Amino acid sequence: MTQTINLRQARKARNRARKKAEADAKAAKHGRSKAARALDDARDDKARRHLDHHRRADAPE
Repeated sequence: MTQTINLRQARKARNRARKKAEADAKAAKHGRSKAARALDDARDDKARRHLDHHRRADAPE
């Protein structure tokens, strides 16, 4: 005898699996480690400070 399945539960499980696969793909594409984000933040901060130190005092902001 074959096992009966609940079609509603099967559909929801299929949709969950599809969304999980899509989320994993996006995370692999766009995800960055905490160290990488910190490095980018530090570089941005350094560049901002560098520009601020070379700003002319009589120039409008």
